[in-house]
Amino acid sequence: MKQPVDVFCEIPCLTERSKQLSGITLQKKWFKAADKRIIGQYLQKFIDYNSSLFRFLGIEPYIIGTDQSTSLSFRSSEFIGTVPLRAPDTGKQIGDFVVMPRFIGQDRFEDYIEILNILGPDISPQTIDSLPLASGKNFRPPLYLEALKFITSVESLLKKSWKKFDNIEKESTQPNGQINWNKYISSHYKVEKQLKFPIKKNILSEFHTEYEEVRYVYDICKAELLSSKTPQRIKSSIRTQLGFIDEKLYFHRPKTTSKIAIRAADSPTVKSCKNQANRILNFKLTDSTAWRVDFSEVFEKFIQYIFTEVAKETGGKLLPNFKFQSRTLRHYAWEMKHIEPDAIYHKDGFLVFIDAKYKSNLYNKFDRSDSLKEDHRHDLHQILAYSSFSNSEDKFGFLCYPSSHLELKTINYSNRINNVKNTVIILGIPLKKDSIYEAKKLLSQKLHDLEKHNEHNIMHSNFKSSDTSS
Repeated sequence: MKQPVDVFCEIPCLTERSKQLSGITLQKKWFKAADKRIIGQYLQKFIDYNSSLFRFLGIEPYIIGTDQSTSLSFRSSEFIGTVPLRAPDTGKQIGDFVVMPRFIGQDRFEDYIEILNILGPDISPQTIDSLPLASGKNFRPPLYLEALKFITSVESLLKKSWKKFDNIEKESTQPNGQINWNKYISSHYKVEKQLKFPIKKNILSEFHTEYEEVRYVYDICKAELLSSKTPQRIKSSIRTQLGFIDEKLYFHRPKTTSKIAIRAADSPTVKSCKNQANRILNFKLTDSTAWRVDFSEVFEKFIQYIFTEVAKETGGKLLPNFKFQSRTLRHYAWEMKHIEPDAIYHKDGFLVFIDAKYKSNLYNKFDRSDSLKEDHRHDLHQILAYSSFSNSEDKFGFLCYPSSHLELKTINYSNRINNVKNTVIILGIPLKKDSIYEAKKLLSQKLHDLEKHNEHNIMHSNFKSSDTSS
């Protein structure tokens, strides 16, 4: 696919080393006032100029070579997003740096949005103040992403009662209310109007102004979701939701608004819906600035979701983000007050610790990169530390990485002093909705095998201890 002219570089997340960009080529296209004889200095200046934005997007730039053969390469992390860049020779804005999801189908965000639809509306893009993106709205998160979140929040709102007092004016034959005397005086000279009082009353009803504003935003979202910009797969998945909401909002008239007021008295469900509505209303008014989405958070919640579903089917229980608190007389400034695995699978005293790492290790299985080794060393020490909290003789932990296909690899670590074994299972899983069913089958069987193995070891240990005592 041809790269747009306003994009400096586009790479997928979790790229260990991007294609090299020649300094001379960059000078011809982007840094035209730079002296190509010392292009390496300009490349270093380019990195320095844009260092804060590279850090925001989790990009590590590398300068390779010397003199006129100098090139730039990049390592991306767990973030996707877009940031604007400045040229080192003039300081002026040039193209944008774009990091996209690894699973790019016909639509850049299609798989990502399907996952968010499962995980809920908690994950949103982060933005910072910056120059407007040179690519404008081409590389910002699409409106239908926010529209899907709004549809979910409206559905939750409609399942609960949301009534408010509406102040309405009507004619009454009794002066029992707040009377609009100015209006009464202007017409009381008519005999038939003398016993008709224009009074204001507060009526508790669902047909109030704020519901009408929500209906207005819903109409915007529905039009976006059914437009040609939205992938067909996403359209098909939300038709049932739209039908339910259409029926519930049928008698609510839309009222145009630029912002829905959020009140302290609003319930959490109402506040959530209003907040999302205001994101929709502001979407086209806000300049496109630097943004990112933390895919490590997406992957963590994805793994928690799959293990939760497996726990339901196997009779176990999943404890997400369980904290092990530290106790000491005084904490040092650099000390960790707790450690927190992403999840613990618990069944009848049998514990399995789970840690999700959105890193590129399984995309680069035979790469001898030092950074890959250090990343895995850190991850391995972490899961072994979590597993130490199990009181069983054998310890079990899952280390989960994104992968191009579903895979399991078991590594056994043994302590020859006391025969304690620590089993680490590396789970590779594609971050796609289509992978969930097969992953659940595979994990259910693996957890069953680990549980049986653990029971056998406990029985064997009990037999040995009773034999020794006799």
